[in-house]
Amino acid sequence: MSRRTRPTGEPPAKDAPGGLLLGARPAPARVLVVDDDENNLLAIRTVLEDLAEVVTASSGDDALRELLRHEFAVILLDVYMPGMDGYEAAGIIRSREQSRRIPIVFLSAVNKESAHLLRGYAMGAVDYVFKPVEPAVLRSKVSVFVDLYLMRREIERKALQERELLDANLKANAERLRVERELRIAEQRQAALIDSLPILFYLETAGVTPRRPRLVSGDFVAMTGFSVADIDNQPTLWHDRLHPEDRARAEAALNARATGGPLAMEYRWQHADGSYRHILDQAVPLGDTDGRAAEYAGTLLDVTERKNLENKLVQAQKMDAIGQLTGGIAHDFNNLLAAVLSGLGLIEKRVPLADEHRRILDMTRRAAEQGSELVGRLLAFARKQTLEPAPVDLARLAGAASDLLAHTLGGLVQCDWQIAGDVWPAYADEAQLELALMNLIINARDAMAEGGTITVSTANRQIGADEEPGLAPGDYVGLIVRDHGAGMSPDVLARVLEPFFTTKAIGKGTGLGLSMVYGFVEQSGGAIRIESHVGKGTSVTMWLPRAHEATAPLPMATDEAPLIGETPPLRILLVDDHPEVRATTAALLEDNGHAVVEAKDGSNALRLLAAKQSFDLLITDYAMPNISGAEVIAGSRKLRPELAAIMITGYADPAMLPPAQQATLLTKPFTPAQMNEAIWKALKSGSPVASMFQ
Repeated sequence: MSRRTRPTGEPPAKDAPGGLLLGARPAPARVLVVDDDENNLLAIRTVLEDLAEVVTASSGDDALRELLRHEFAVILLDVYMPGMDGYEAAGIIRSREQSRRIPIVFLSAVNKESAHLLRGYAMGAVDYVFKPVEPAVLRSKVSVFVDLYLMRREIERKALQERELLDANLKANAERLRVERELRIAEQRQAALIDSLPILFYLETAGVTPRRPRLVSGDFVAMTGFSVADIDNQPTLWHDRLHPEDRARAEAALNARATGGPLAMEYRWQHADGSYRHILDQAVPLGDTDGRAAEYAGTLLDVTERKNLENKLVQAQKMDAIGQLTGGIAHDFNNLLAAVLSGLGLIEKRVPLADEHRRILDMTRRAAEQGSELVGRLLAFARKQTLEPAPVDLARLAGAASDLLAHTLGGLVQCDWQIAGDVWPAYADEAQLELALMNLIINARDAMAEGGTITVSTANRQIGADEEPGLAPGDYVGLIVRDHGAGMSPDVLARVLEPFFTTKAIGKGTGLGLSMVYGFVEQSGGAIRIESHVGKGTSVTMWLPRAHEATAPLPMATDEAPLIGETPPLRILLVDDHPEVRATTAALLEDNGHAVVEAKDGSNALRLLAAKQSFDLLITDYAMPNISGAEVIAGSRKLRPELAAIMITGYADPAMLPPAQQATLLTKPFTPAQMNEAIWKALKSGSPVASMFQ
C-alpha cells in the first residue's frame, strides 16, 4: 500500500506533461519513500513533509506503481524488504526510461561494508542513509535533491515558455509575411486591373494654366496615344487636342470649378491616331488647411464605346419609327394606286378609246405603276414586304447580277467578283437579294466619278452571344461591296440609311436604294454594316443567315407567267373597308362575269356567312379596323371550312397571315390578270368547285 503527504499549506495539483504546470502555480516536488516498516515510513514522513509532498510505499511493487503515476525528486528506498528487495527495485527503476534519472538514496540498517555499498552504487544509488535515521542528515540530503529537482523543472518551464514565445513569434512573423505577400499581390492585381481599364486617375494643382494633370495610375498611352513625357514637354497638348466644338464648353466647366465645386463634363479629345475619343472627366476638390481648393483628384474615362452604342440605339429607334410611319403611308398609297389602276383597267375595257386617249391612259397607268414600285421600296425599308426566303447560291446569284450589270456600269468602272468557293448558301428572298446587291453596286459606281474597281466578296462567320449587336447567335454569310470612291463623312454616314436621304444632285436619286437594302436585310434576320472614310471609299456588308446545307437552292425566278384557264362565273364575297378600292375591285370582278356581294368590314362579312348565304369564294383585305382579314378568314373556316379565300394586302407581317393552304395572297396594286391568277389558285386548292379546274 502507498500513502502521500503534501507540504503544509500547499494545494493539490495534477501533473502536466513533463511535470510542468503552465500558466498555474507549480506543483510541489514529490519524494517517494519505500519501506516495509510502517514506523519508519511515519518517521520519515514527519521529517520531510514540510520539504515536499511525501508519497510512501510499503513494497517494491507499490513503488513501481507510484512511479507510473508521478514524477519524483528523489526516491528513498529500503535495501531489505520481503519479496522484491531494494537492489531489485532499483534495477527495475533504472531500466525504465521514465524513471531512470530519478536519484535513489538507499536506506539500510546493516551492511555498511564496502562490498554492499558498491553493489548499491552499481544498482544506481547516489547516496546511503543508515538507520536509525538522523533527521537533520536526512533533511539536508533530501533538500538538496528537492532543490535540484525544482531548479531543473523551473529551467525546463522557462525553456518551454521561451520555446512557446519563439514559436509564437515565428508564427506571428510568418503571418505578417503572409499578410504582406497577400497585400502586395492584391496591390499588383489592383494596379493591373486599373491599368487594363480605360480609366486614368490624376491629381491636378488648382489654378495652373495651361492645364497639366499629373497621372497617378492607369494606361495613359492606351487612352491617348501619348506618353506622360509628351504632356510635360508640351504643356498645351491637352487644350490643343480638344474638339473645336467642345473647347469653349470644357474651358467654361474648368473655370466654374474654381468656386470649389466638383467637376463632371464630357468632351471629345483627339487621340494620337487622329480619331476623337469621348472622355468623361470627373474631379473633386481637395482643400488645404484654410478650406480652399489646393488641388483636384479626378478620373478620365474613355466612354467612346458607350457613346457609339447609344448612337446606334438612337439610330435604331429612329429607323424603327420612320419604318412604322413609312409602312403606314405605303399602305395608304397602295390603296389609292389599287383604285387608280383598277379604274384605268375598267375604263380601257368599257370605253372605246381613240389612239390619243389611249396614249394618255397608258401614260397614266405607267405613272401609277412607277408609284407602285416606289411604294414597294418604302415597304422594303419598313420591313413589311412579302418575302419568300429560300437557300440562295451566291455564286449563281453573282453570275446573274454580273450579266445584268454588264451594260450598266460603263467603261470606267469594273466589277471584281471574289466569290469564295466554300461560301455558305444564304437564306433569303433571291429576287430581293439580287435587287439589293445591284443597288449597292450602282451606288458604288456613282461614288467613283473617275472610275475604278468595285469589289464584291463573300465571308462565312459564326457569331456568338452579344458578339454583334442586332444579330442573334448563329452562322451568317457576308456579301461585301467595296469601292474606292469619295467616301462619306460621319454625319452623312449616320443618316445614309434613312429613306429619301441622298447625297446625289436633285433628280439623280430617290434616296431609297440603301434604305430598301437595310429593310430587306433586317426583315431577313440579318444586319447591314457600313464603313466609310472620306477620300478612301466605302464598304457595305450584308450579313444574312446561313441556309441549311441539306436544302437545295430554288431555281432562279423567271418572268414567265403561269398558264391559267378561264374561271366559271362565281358568287364572291368581297370585304374591304376602303370604298373606292372595294368599288373598283367589285367592278373588275363583275366585268369577268362574277356575282359580287360587298361587305364594308369584317363583322359584316361574318354576319353574311353566318346567314348561310351561298358563296364560292371569299376575297378580303388584310388591314382593316377591328377585325383584320386574317381574322375574317379564321372565322370563315368555322362557318364554311371548304370556302376558298384570297387575301389582298398592301403589306403584311408574315407572322400575322393565315397558313398558305388556307388563303391565296394577292398584293396591291394588282392587275386584272393577277386577280384572275389568284382566283385560279384559290379555287384549285381544294374548294368544292375545284373539279372545274382539273
